[in-house]
Amino acid sequence: MKKIAAGLAAALLVVTLVGPSDGYAKKTSVAEIDKQLKKLQQEVQTTKAAQEKAESRNQEAQHYKNKTTLNLQLVLEQIDQVKGEMKTTSGKIASTEESLNVTAAELDEAEARVASREKLLESRVRLMYTDGAVSYLDVLLSSKSFADFLDRADSLKMIVDQDQDLLVQHKLDKQTVIVKKQELEGQYAQAKQLYTNLESQRSVLKEREAQRQELIAYYDKEIQDTDDISEEQNAKLVQLASERSALEVQKDKIKAEEAARRAAAAKAEAARRAAAAAARAKEAASASSSSSDSNSSSSSSEYVGGSGPFLMPVGQARISSPFGPRTHPVTGEVGKMHTGVDFAVPQGTSIHAADSGTVIIAEWWSGYGNCVIIDHGGGVWTLYGHIREGGIKVRAGEKVERGQVIAESGSTGRSTGPHLHFEVRIDQKAVNPMPYL
Repeated sequence: MKKIAAGLAAALLVVTLVGPSDGYAKKTSVAEIDKQLKKLQQEVQTTKAAQEKAESRNQEAQHYKNKTTLNLQLVLEQIDQVKGEMKTTSGKIASTEESLNVTAAELDEAEARVASREKLLESRVRLMYTDGAVSYLDVLLSSKSFADFLDRADSLKMIVDQDQDLLVQHKLDKQTVIVKKQELEGQYAQAKQLYTNLESQRSVLKEREAQRQELIAYYDKEIQDTDDISEEQNAKLVQLASERSALEVQKDKIKAEEAARRAAAAKAEAARRAAAAAARAKEAASASSSSSDSNSSSSSSEYVGGSGPFLMPVGQARISSPFGPRTHPVTGEVGKMHTGVDFAVPQGTSIHAADSGTVIIAEWWSGYGNCVIIDHGGGVWTLYGHIREGGIKVRAGEKVERGQVIAESGSTGRSTGPHLHFEVRIDQKAVNPMPYL
């Protein structure tokens, strides 16, 4: 990392993950740190479970929002149907009002005829009361001849028949008045019911539209809330990973101090071991230098990149999505920040460590799917996402060398196809990886 610190001194932020003080290290045992690590691991599992639950809720809300939107056509068809019923109802109301007008006119005519006949009948009754029934006989007896008698008899019969017909028509008109009044009452009741139905249909329209808008608003809020929860849990996972990394450093330091104390208690044995260790270290350094030269030449041919301090994790691969804002390929969200670089490589392509360091994450991690994070020291991390199932070749806590195969590319998590998502993080904050490659 000295090479990275020298080349990127202007770009790196202030290191936030500092090692423990000597006083604290002396008071804390390895067993206590292991307990803290175990507790952290439980918190990580709890946080991941909360994040997965939030993502599940997000997907469910998105599903129902899409379903609500798809069902909009059905709602619109129902609205058209109700509008058709309203149009039919309006037609019935118009027809009923016309019938009401006709019936009212017929009622008025019938009542006028009844009133006219009542006056005629009243005058006939007064005449009969004044002249008496004998007047008919007087008319007949005053005939001058038999022919005149017959004529008078026919005339009287016609008068009597007219009176009877008048009475019959009068009775029918009175019955017509009763019937027309009943029809009017029925038609008024029908018109009232039709108006009630019309208002009910209007209420149905308003209710359906309000329900649709309410559902879409609810699912929009649910999606936003679960996105916020997911981001919050993601930040917590980063924090827990940082704490775990710091504890591992502290644990290594305590182990080293304990080894030093044990060595001081046995000076002769320590001196012998130190001499042997020095000899072995010299031999290992020579072998490492030779291996490094060999790896450097092979890496330079295998990994073709820029002038940055990191190796290209998958060689000279096409960049399918650069660092920066974009439209998310899965959610469709516009302006979503893409925190890394996507390299388009086939399924199962070997992924190499960009530099030496300690693995702090080697498991499924949020939308990254199967993921590996390497701590290179000095607050510098690299992240490798969307690794295929069974493709992780390292484990948390393991030391890895520059160029070592750590995983195989895939399409797990929020991904539309096989590729490697590669990030560089300085003090946990994602930065553009390209200047480092």
